[in-house]
Amino acid sequence: SVFFSFGLCIAFLGPTLLDLRCQTQSSLSQITWVFFSQQFCLLLGSCLGGVFKRTLAQSLFALFASSLAISLVFAIIPLCHNVVVLAVVMAVAGLAMGCIDTISNMQLVKIYQKDSAIFLQALHFFVGFGALLSPLIADPFLSDTNCILSNSTANASSNLPHIRKSLVPHHPGNLSHYDLPMKGMVVTRVSYAFWIMALINLPVPIAVFFLLYKERMVPCFNGSSHPLLSADELAMETRPAEKEDLSTTVQRPPHAGGHDDLFSCCQSKNFRGASYTYFAVHITGALVLFMTDGIVGEYSGFIYSYAVEEPLSVVHKVAGYLPSLFWGFITLGRLISIPVSYRMKPATMVFINVVGVLITFLLLLIFSYSVVFLFVGTASLGLFLSSTFPSMLAYTEDILQYKGCATTVLVTGAGIGEMVLQLLVGSIIHDQGSYSFLVCGMIFGGLAFTFYAFLLFFHRMYPKPSSDMDGASPDKAAVMDDTGQYQR
Repeated sequence: SVFFSFGLCIAFLGPTLLDLRCQTQSSLSQITWVFFSQQFCLLLGSCLGGVFKRTLAQSLFALFASSLAISLVFAIIPLCHNVVVLAVVMAVAGLAMGCIDTISNMQLVKIYQKDSAIFLQALHFFVGFGALLSPLIADPFLSDTNCILSNSTANASSNLPHIRKSLVPHHPGNLSHYDLPMKGMVVTRVSYAFWIMALINLPVPIAVFFLLYKERMVPCFNGSSHPLLSADELAMETRPAEKEDLSTTVQRPPHAGGHDDLFSCCQSKNFRGASYTYFAVHITGALVLFMTDGIVGEYSGFIYSYAVEEPLSVVHKVAGYLPSLFWGFITLGRLISIPVSYRMKPATMVFINVVGVLITFLLLLIFSYSVVFLFVGTASLGLFLSSTFPSMLAYTEDILQYKGCATTVLVTGAGIGEMVLQLLVGSIIHDQGSYSFLVCGMIFGGLAFTFYAFLLFFHRMYPKPSSDMDGASPDKAAVMDDTGQYQR
């Protein structure tokens, strides 16, 4: 449910940005800074999310506060009549989204460990579901004509379809050459969309609070309720006898400090005694997601602009379906990945994903003059990219026996890639033309495959847990107090 909040919040900004521009009476270049404030604070929140990992109670309180903040943001946005205030409110939403991203992934990995792949696939499906729903909620309330009435409204309104299709999720596109009126009477009904989304999201923090109550974690209400599940049941039927062996369990090495925030992970005490393969697994895993999540950002951000340019010259209305098709197949792919992950190892799924992305971009380059294949390739790319993040997270944590900082490092690397590659591709397209869009995608896909090959190599080199470390195996570690896993 909290990842549904994440998806609901990440996709509404593109379609509603023109109406928010009217509400704040700002220019297009000013309002697009709201994108930056959200994305930058999302990355910051992802880095800081691990701070709340010490106990299950801390994690749930952080998720409660984050999901409640998202509901409050939806309710407050219609009251923001200044673009700076709107940017600050969206920065708060970004921080909440970043905390949800890191904490949810981290807790599922800690609870289910080698069985976490299926739960991670389901988790990321709800991001796509929320991202598909929020634009549908907003659409009936968007202005058909320019929502600031002035003498130049008639001329400006002819640009609205093109501008609106350029404002796809995550990326505002290059809008500096459009001139829209900034003064006049504001006519917009977009406030209703945000209040509806606030109401739809309100059950999420209520559900998290109910879980806190049932788990006896609310200070004022911990007398009569019974926990929903015991720690052993959450830890996949761990045997009670194992608890008696904790005194004889071999202590974890210094670098196996568990899941921390990014800054704790970078402390030198965590590196003592660690082999070079320990660092290599973290770095190569993060680089794979840097590339693949970067591809998601740059493809969704520029596929419309690429389609309307020569040689394809797709009509604007038809080209506007491409970002929706891309995100729709990402969501479909995540749904398909839930049962598939029962049968297939995470390493195999990631291999299929990166190879599929590389082949799809190659075919898109070969058939670059075909509009039909552009739609087919967009759907294919969405399917192959859909399960990359949860599969890579499960695979990397498996390699490290759940004793590294993989979750935090991978979430942060993916967020940086999404921001950096969008800016890079935008500048390259501006200088080299639209065809460079597919060339960049091909290069990024090739780099993702290369980094994954290095990850496989370092996996083979990574030291296997010895027999005397059986007591610290993932199954037994589930009930260890020093992991902070089920402390209340």
